This record gives sequence, structure tokens and C-alpha cells, in this order.
Amino acid sequence: MLYEGIFTRSIRVSSTRVAEMTKLLENIYRCVNIALVNELKMLCLRMGIDIWEVIGAAATKPFGFQPFYPGPGLGGHCIPIDPFYLSWKAKEYDFQTRFIELAGEINTNMPYHVVSAVTAALNREKKALNGSRILVLGVAYKKDVDDLRESPSLTIIELLRSQGAEVSYNDPYFPSIGKGRHYDLQMQCAPLRDLSQYDCILIVTDHSDYDYPSIVNEAKLVVDSRNATRGITSPKIVRC
Repeated sequence: MLYEGIFTRSIRVSSTRVAEMTKLLENIYRCVNIALVNELKMLCLRMGIDIWEVIGAAATKPFGFQPFYPGPGLGGHCIPIDPFYLSWKAKEYDFQTRFIELAGEINTNMPYHVVSAVTAALNREKKALNGSRILVLGVAYKKDVDDLRESPSLTIIELLRSQGAEVSYNDPYFPSIGKGRHYDLQMQCAPLRDLSQYDCILIVTDHSDYDYPSIVNEAKLVVDSRNATRGITSPKIVRC
């Protein structure tokens, strides 16, 4: 009755248990399919195939396929966390939710893949990650939102720092980053100017505010963790 007073349409089910499982099914569906496309993205990188072209072509099928897109990891509260409530609960019933756990393993490892790609890109420029100045573009977990919850950017920053990189960040939605549940970064947003001072610009969250052609032109090296900078092509862009 509460929801019917707020929304134009509500769906009734037989119990709160069914409602909660419905919510979890939707979250798990996205978690598993994102993991699938993330795994295929890494395979396509080795095979020299553009995963975005593959997804675009597959999405032309009028039924039976819904496109999901690769990225540097999962963020927010629902997809990275809620499926594992069910995985934990399932153990009470002597049941193992293997799809959830495998998808979680793949998605959790994506920030490590991004850092490896940054290291490889710097190596090709005869630069070590240790001591390199890196600017991370976007710390929100999703494009054009002001939400840091479980953002893979935070893990990527920590991993880069742990290997000796000097990391700065820019995000139009966050003038500073303080302390959270799993991190304590204490950083201030760096201005988007004099980009040549950085050894690498790492695109993690592709906010609409960013002028990508200008960034590519000014930067020494751009690593695109989402492998999708709106069709911009440049020898300075490394897609991971």
C-alpha cells in the first residue's frame, strides 16, 4: 500500500521472502553477466579483438540477448554486496551458490587487472610504476553520480600507491576523499590542467563532463580502464 501511494505501478508477490529473493535475482543477474563480459574482455584483449564491437554486433539480435559492458570492477551497494548475503544464507541450507561466488571472484579481480595494464603501459614508455605520477579520472562508482560506495577507483588508487606510484585524482562530484568503510585516502581533487606533468592519465569513471579529446592531446599517456572513450583513437591511449 505504501509503494502504491508513491509509484505508478507496483507488483504484488506472496511474501516478503519472495520479494527479497526477487530483488536478489535481479542483482545476481547483473553481477553474473558483468563478470561474463569482463572475462571475455580480458580474453579479447589477448586475441586482439574489440569487445565493444562484439557486444554491439551481438546486441543487434532482437531477442535472447541483453548487452552488458565491461569495466574496472563493480561499485554501489547492490551488485557487489547483496548477492553475497544470499550466498551466506545458502550455507544454512547446505547449498553452494557457485555462480555468485565465481562472478564475485572475477569482478573483484578487475582493479588488479587495471593496475597490471597501467604497469605494462608505463613499461612500454620505459617508465616504472614506482615513482610515476598518475592522475585517476573519476572516483564515483558509476558515470555522472556522486556515490563512492564500493567504487573500484578506491581500490585502484590503493593498489597503485602500494606499488610506489604518486597518485592524484579528479572527479567533478568529489572535491575530497576522506575515510570510508574500507579506505582512508585523505585526498583533494586535483585540477584538470598541466596534464603533461603526469606520466599516465587513468580513466576509471567516464563522466560526461570530461573533454576526452583535450585530455588525450595534453597527456603523455592515457590508459582507459573501461575500453570505451567514445571512439577516440590515439597512439597514446591504452585500452584495458
